[in-house]
Amino acid sequence: MDGFDLIIFDCDGVLVDSEIIAAEVESRLLTEAGYPIGVEEMGERFAGMTWHNILLTIEREAAIPLSASLLDKSEKLLDARLAQEVRVIEGVKPMLSRIRKPYCICSNSTAHRLDMMLSKVGLREVFGPYVYSAKDLGPDRVKPKPDIFLHGAGQFSANPANTLVIEDSVHGIAGARAAGMRVVGFTGASHTYPSHADRLTEAGAETVISRMSELPGVISALAEWQGAV
Repeated sequence: MDGFDLIIFDCDGVLVDSEIIAAEVESRLLTEAGYPIGVEEMGERFAGMTWHNILLTIEREAAIPLSASLLDKSEKLLDARLAQEVRVIEGVKPMLSRIRKPYCICSNSTAHRLDMMLSKVGLREVFGPYVYSAKDLGPDRVKPKPDIFLHGAGQFSANPANTLVIEDSVHGIAGARAAGMRVVGFTGASHTYPSHADRLTEAGAETVISRMSELPGVISALAEWQGAV
């Protein structure tokens, strides 16, 4: 793994199986508001985006005025369900024990939600203080912008070109690539869909895995390839 200075993990849909819960909550609220959409379509189109940006996208696309109250309503419903239901992605803890390079989390979720989810699944102490929320940087600096990835790399004085990101969404991969980083796509969470791996590859992932047990070997292989070019 000598080819990388830092490994950056997204959180939702990579470390914790939360994207499916968000898709269920948000698809119900949108359908009730006059924009019928299923859970799978929510995951395929909007995974990795903030709820605020999802609402803005739908308003532009469908010319449906969506109530500002949906913002707070979704946050409360989702936090309540996550506190009860969120689970760690299978294989994450053994995988992390095999990573020998510095690692951190760079997420679009709020710091409060990250703390809650990571504490519930037993990962809070594993990552310690190295958990970064794009929303702490400002509302206009979330993925797919590269800001949170560059912020995370900066905390370790890591070269973006020598930083590897693990992402489950097209939007996250777009942000990581814009930051000049390499990306591994992940499709092992419950919100995955038939064309998921293809879309992550098209977005810029060098390879895509569906099991976390594969990641240490993939990191080593990519590091060796990097050193050979």
